[in-house]
Amino acid sequence: MDNQKTLLEAIDLSKVYGTTIRNKVLHDLNFSIAREEFTSIIGYSGSGKSTLLNILGALDQPTQGKIIFDGVDFGQMNEDALAVFRNENLGFIFQFHHLLPEFTALENVLIPTWIKEGRSHNKRLKRAKELLELVGLKEYMNNKATNLSGGQQQRVAIARALINEPAILLGDEPTGNLDSESTQQVYRLFREINANLKTTIIIVTHNDHIAAKSDRVIELSDGRISRDYSNKILSEDDAFSQVAPEYCKYCGKQRQTKSGYVL
Repeated sequence: MDNQKTLLEAIDLSKVYGTTIRNKVLHDLNFSIAREEFTSIIGYSGSGKSTLLNILGALDQPTQGKIIFDGVDFGQMNEDALAVFRNENLGFIFQFHHLLPEFTALENVLIPTWIKEGRSHNKRLKRAKELLELVGLKEYMNNKATNLSGGQQQRVAIARALINEPAILLGDEPTGNLDSESTQQVYRLFREINANLKTTIIIVTHNDHIAAKSDRVIELSDGRISRDYSNKILSEDDAFSQVAPEYCKYCGKQRQTKSGYVL
């Protein structure tokens, strides 16, 4: 991959848990993520998806190998430097939104700026309001988190992840706790963020529809990359057939037509 286009690179990445009994979760992974790329990481439970995402997000360290972000090796940073790096460069979205219930939607979005800068200044406040408008919650910004639906809470979490203008947005099953309509809304938001804000997106997902709509799919099996392919040159039907060739796991139905279960 062109170094000028490469934002994140994994080199001989391995992860082992345990000392007496060693469990190797990731096996010598090598891949690069391009700037502005929308990548889905898929695979069965236990394949190493979340472990990989945590390492890519500097939440965990590999046992062997390197993660290079824009030419900088994570492994050369101490814990304090890593914390600053994460807050300035990475945005995280999880299956459960982790909003603080006593705060409003606006206040929850502003929390990362409080960590970075202390109380937010007017520029950050304006940005938070713009992001809540972007995710369709302009009318709800003063609602407490407990007075929002599950889909709305997840959209607040997306706005919060974007407040510090991260280079990469990482999601661990970000639609896993949502109904189908909210899932579609969140997917469309990801695409809008990717296109308009030029944010690189990496998500772990069990949702075949989301994976088929991403630019690229990395599939893990037992901690190894079993497939790594681009959807950009494929039609929607062919992209879905790559991800789920026999059936739609999300719908739990046999695919009667190629386009029948595509979002």
